[in-house]
Amino acid sequence: MDLSNKKILVTGADGFIGSHLTEELVRRGFDVRAFVYYNSFNSWGWLDKADKKITDNLDVFSGDIRDPFGVRKAMEGCDVVLHLAALIAIPYSYHSPATYVDTNVNGTLNVVQAARDLGVEKVVHTSTSEVYGTAQFVPITEEHPLQGQSPYSASKIGADQIAMSFQASFDTPVATIRPFNTYGPRQSARAVIPTIITQIAAGARSIKLGALHPTRDFNYVADTVAGFIAVAECDKTVGEVINVGSNFEISIGDTAALIGELMGVDLEITTDDVRLRPAKSEVERLWADNSKAKSLMGLHQNFAGVEGLRRGLEETIAWFRNPENLQAYKAGIYNL
Repeated sequence: MDLSNKKILVTGADGFIGSHLTEELVRRGFDVRAFVYYNSFNSWGWLDKADKKITDNLDVFSGDIRDPFGVRKAMEGCDVVLHLAALIAIPYSYHSPATYVDTNVNGTLNVVQAARDLGVEKVVHTSTSEVYGTAQFVPITEEHPLQGQSPYSASKIGADQIAMSFQASFDTPVATIRPFNTYGPRQSARAVIPTIITQIAAGARSIKLGALHPTRDFNYVADTVAGFIAVAECDKTVGEVINVGSNFEISIGDTAALIGELMGVDLEITTDDVRLRPAKSEVERLWADNSKAKSLMGLHQNFAGVEGLRRGLEETIAWFRNPENLQAYKAGIYNL
């Protein structure tokens, strides 16, 4: 699919990945409508920090993904929908699971129902590696069993199934992208890499973390954004689930040590019980098989392996070390 003559809607455009994706689409000259979460502050989230060249060429729609009428209105006139709007914090899903069903499952239903009714040409639905749960085999292929080990992951499994059911039942052109552990500038401190960096940047040398032994397949946000665009452009992705990952795993503890090295500090790590997941809910191992993305779309990660991780972390650290950026974070407070 040639996106150059398409109207593209990005839901969740105000968030971490969504803002990076929206900016890259505009930089490439595409016609983009950004669906942002309505609020009384008239905030567009991270898009408020975007260059004026971006916002001047952006159509912004404020709404709520849980509202079917607003979602339909936002999608009118759009050819392609990149659906990223979701609640993603795992600890908060223990606290308020019903909001995850409303936002992630019903929100996705609103998108695919409107896409079916309006004749949208393609929907790229965002999944997550968390739907796999603890790896039963590695690297994890798209055929790996799904395991809802947290209310968040269960809601995303439900959202995935809703999206794919519309493709199977009504030929709604849905492709599902399944990113692994994206990190980079603007990420919430509820994620482990910003948690480590912000504590160090704020002056701490003894930092608080949860479990250190689980492994993750970390992916720099630029690679994840490239994955979204590739899935949207490739006609072969309709009806498919595609992992976007680096095919490299590293433990949380080793990641923290690497960040300490890059930031030039000797770290002491203490376990903060409130940051630990319930034992059966912890995802112990994530490691992506990305061969399908390579064969189907020719997608290659620019920040893969330990050297790619180092480069991505250096860029992330530099962004967080900017005082203007760091002040947006409450480094001393646990972020659900």
